[in-house]
Amino acid sequence: MKFRWFLSRQFRLTSDLWNRARKLRDAQCDLLAPQDLQLLDAALQQTKAVLDAGGDDETLAARAGELELAAQQSLRPYPHPEWRDNVEFLLMAIVIVMSIRSFFAQPFKIPTGSMQPTLNGVTVQDRRGDPNFVMPGLWRRAWEFAVHGAIYHQAVAPDDGQFDHAGPLQHVLGLVNKQQIWLRRRDGALVPITLWGGPDESQFDTIERRLGLVDEVDRPNRFHKGEVLLQCIEHTGDHLFVDRLTYNFRRPARGEIVVFKTRDIPQITAEQFYIKRLVGLPGETLRIGDDRHVRVNGVRLDASTPHFQNIYGFDTNLPPRESQYSGHILAPDFPRNWLRTSADQLKVRDKHYAVFGDNTKNSSDSRYWGDFPQENVMGRAWFVYWPYSPRFGSVLQR
Repeated sequence: MKFRWFLSRQFRLTSDLWNRARKLRDAQCDLLAPQDLQLLDAALQQTKAVLDAGGDDETLAARAGELELAAQQSLRPYPHPEWRDNVEFLLMAIVIVMSIRSFFAQPFKIPTGSMQPTLNGVTVQDRRGDPNFVMPGLWRRAWEFAVHGAIYHQAVAPDDGQFDHAGPLQHVLGLVNKQQIWLRRRDGALVPITLWGGPDESQFDTIERRLGLVDEVDRPNRFHKGEVLLQCIEHTGDHLFVDRLTYNFRRPARGEIVVFKTRDIPQITAEQFYIKRLVGLPGETLRIGDDRHVRVNGVRLDASTPHFQNIYGFDTNLPPRESQYSGHILAPDFPRNWLRTSADQLKVRDKHYAVFGDNTKNSSDSRYWGDFPQENVMGRAWFVYWPYSPRFGSVLQR
């Protein structure tokens, strides 16, 4: 029977008709009259017998015609069948997508710059001081966004005045960011300027500083009518797939980049998703030396440790730098953190993990809030699918 399905087109057509008729019979069995149900069951049984016996094409065609006639006489037609088929297909597609998302690969956006330069969060480049900057046209901006994730922003001051405040971030249709920037004119009146597609909120910096609307000490900038108010390029964070399958069969390994929920982590109020590099496993003791290297149970990690080649390949003559590989530094400026000096230790509890960000100058990680439960782990970073950049592709060996 299986080989016949490949060899005979009539066999395939008859099999498909039998499957569809049986499906509709099961769906309507409580609605059909007994005589209609008996007629359809008889046609189904006879067609099934011919299929199982591997009848010739002429016999199959005759039996298919009888089954189709019995179905037309017995089954009730559905109103708007084309809509039913489309809705059924859509629901099936949704189920498949949700299943893939829940058990295999879940899309994830890098929210912050804590893993730079391995994985980038949202970055904003102020270009007001660049004399060579030219605002590209619409099609060029569309291309830059689609391929490189670059969003160009430019606004001109409508009157003399100064920056006053930024309104709350809104999500139009849940897709596009909208935010109003308010200027205060010399006569005291407030003038709104709408910013579309601006950056998401950040727990590390304000929108005013990110867009260059205040100076280095957060004093509002002043503007003249016609002067460029803001001119910047926003690069969206890396979008990647999270492998949700592997950790069902084994535990996470040191050095892998993991995505986890921040639930039950002290000092983090809202439940979020973080992405960091796994450093400490259950039962281990961690220290950070003055040489910017982690010690695990007294053993020093270095560039020969798998997944730490870049992190510990830094120039020891250079100080730690923002968004550059600089090892792991202590943070004595924060009195509540776990690792303030090279003598401090972090004992990873049973069924817990400790993680550090690659951007050691700007990362909220286990140095500050300790370890977290292993059940918070969602999966490991797998593949950057957008935007196209040097980071595009597999993340597993980074």
